[in-house]
Amino acid sequence: MTSIAPRTITSIVSTRFVSLSPSSLSLKPLSEKYKLFGHSKGLGSTSAQPIKAVMEVNRNLYPQIEPYSSGFLKVSDIHTIYWEQSGKPDGHPVVFLHGGPGAGTSPGNRKFFDPTFYRIILFDQRGAGKSTPHACLEQNTTWDLVEDIEKLRKHLEIPEWQVFGGSWGSTLALAYSQSHPDKVTGLILRGIFMLRKKELDWFYQGGASAIYPDAWEMFRDFIPEDERDDFIVAYHKRLTSPDISVQVAAAKIWTKWEMMTAQLVQNKDNILRGEDDKFSLAFARIENHYFLNKGFLSTDSYLLENVDKIRHIKAVIVQGRYDVCCPMMSAWDLHKAWPEAELKIIQDAGHSANEVGTSAELVAANEKFKHLVLNGVA
Repeated sequence: MTSIAPRTITSIVSTRFVSLSPSSLSLKPLSEKYKLFGHSKGLGSTSAQPIKAVMEVNRNLYPQIEPYSSGFLKVSDIHTIYWEQSGKPDGHPVVFLHGGPGAGTSPGNRKFFDPTFYRIILFDQRGAGKSTPHACLEQNTTWDLVEDIEKLRKHLEIPEWQVFGGSWGSTLALAYSQSHPDKVTGLILRGIFMLRKKELDWFYQGGASAIYPDAWEMFRDFIPEDERDDFIVAYHKRLTSPDISVQVAAAKIWTKWEMMTAQLVQNKDNILRGEDDKFSLAFARIENHYFLNKGFLSTDSYLLENVDKIRHIKAVIVQGRYDVCCPMMSAWDLHKAWPEAELKIIQDAGHSANEVGTSAELVAANEKFKHLVLNGVA
């Protein structure tokens, strides 16, 4: 990838739906428009100059589409990962990194991207979704996943790609881009999670429990009082029990705690995912495995300490103000360390990518990058 000077992208966006394709971009007068600016002095600089003309941009999710190709890639002697491609086969490649870890992808993940412009790649990380073996913890670390992303990129013969990740997906996106900055054309991050001790303590030792005491009681009471000094360790004992029924019981409660706190207004369908044995087992076992091992990162602030490696990459951070799972302190810390990245705070959203304001900003961020490519800036 050709290195470019650090850029910040600021925007004023229209709420009007406009269908755009690479072959025809119509510019129409609106009372509110979407503007792209580039500058090299970070947020707050007064030297920003317009890159191109004012453009309308879509902020609505795109219609559901189906993959045009899919397959399985063997990435180790144990693991095989599922991958799929949708959208435009010769379009601008973007890889979607799902959360958890262990959550897997879903068809709705394709809807953040313009299918007439983007070549959309989704894959299930080790042990998650359609990847096999299911819920497997062996040979399953952050750095294994980073190299899986590279193996998939090479398998699909993609020179470089845009990276999109939320929650744990933001963790993995940062780790991957810091390891392979020359392969990343842009980053869109949501619900920042950097696996620091204070983030894990907030959600699993107190903090979030003050906001959701009703949900917390179920999570807390599953563990005997004499083991409650470290819930991650206590749940790990049960999630790796030789008794599968113990694993499933612990997995459902672990998963339901997160599902009950993931949105500003609780979503019953989301909470019901915690009742699914197969989903919960992968989600809880893999999450807990990573959290017990602090994300397999060498220092507590590893991802912040290595921001210089990606400072040149254009990036947008989308963060719900009331995110209980990954509180805004992490997005703010990343923004302070990396002011060149644009931070969009959604004032009426929690953690989920599917909340209205958050999904709109994620679509808009992809549209920004699309227009930069079309205008020869990226």
